[in-house]
Amino acid sequence: MAEGGPIGIDPVRSVLYAQVMDGNPRMKIDVEGYLRQANWPGEGREVFLGDVAKASLRSLGPHDPPQFSVQPGYDEQRWELTSAAGELRITIASESYWGFGLFAKCFLNRIELTGPLELRARCVHDIISSLGRNPWEATRVRRFEKSTGGLVAEHGSSWLELERRAKDDMNEEILELDEAVKSLRGKEEGIGRILDSASEALDEARSALSDRNAPAVERALGRAASAIVEADPSTEVRSSEYIASRPGKLTKSPVPLIDEVDAGELLEDEVPFVDLSEEE
Repeated sequence: MAEGGPIGIDPVRSVLYAQVMDGNPRMKIDVEGYLRQANWPGEGREVFLGDVAKASLRSLGPHDPPQFSVQPGYDEQRWELTSAAGELRITIASESYWGFGLFAKCFLNRIELTGPLELRARCVHDIISSLGRNPWEATRVRRFEKSTGGLVAEHGSSWLELERRAKDDMNEEILELDEAVKSLRGKEEGIGRILDSASEALDEARSALSDRNAPAVERALGRAASAIVEADPSTEVRSSEYIASRPGKLTKSPVPLIDEVDAGELLEDEVPFVDLSEEE
């Protein structure tokens, strides 16, 4: 395990250390070194991924199949893997730091993220949210500090400053949409209901942000943005319900209505990644 201490906010990379609490899920490495589900039919060797690495890979979103740069030997929880999601790249190393690796809690993970700061911050925010605990709180504090080259307080600061950056970014999006709602108030008769729905979505986004639920924040922001586009007279986009409610006006929209579309239908070439949801 490389030492050197944690790195949080940085122009190029972030290096974080986390205490592993659970060695599961048990998975497989195929002959080419890629991570596979435990029921992979081909040849391969077993590996314990651990709760931190599982949360980290899921927080990337759709990503390249993780590949092991260091495969486990006799200890199935000692390894190093890499993966990428667009501009964001992650390297995770798993190593024991006390107890000779006899238990899952003997291990820590070194997580190195490279890419745009906003993407790194969002990934870290989602890791903390997914784990539901503070990753830097170690089982053996002194051993953890010695192995990582940093005090636990320094580790906590590195994690939290990235999480705060992600929260600030999401809060800024909420504020921008809120300003858009305010600017449209009173511009045209009949759009109050649409703007009210946008405001309700923004309230939901604020609540989700306080709960560290970034996916719920994104969904709420998406609903708010759609409502704002619909309410904005310059876009000439109106729902059939809105048009029908205006006597004497057009009974059909002058432009095609925007229907909800399954995002999966738009992605003909999906990026392959390991789906870890079956392990939950």
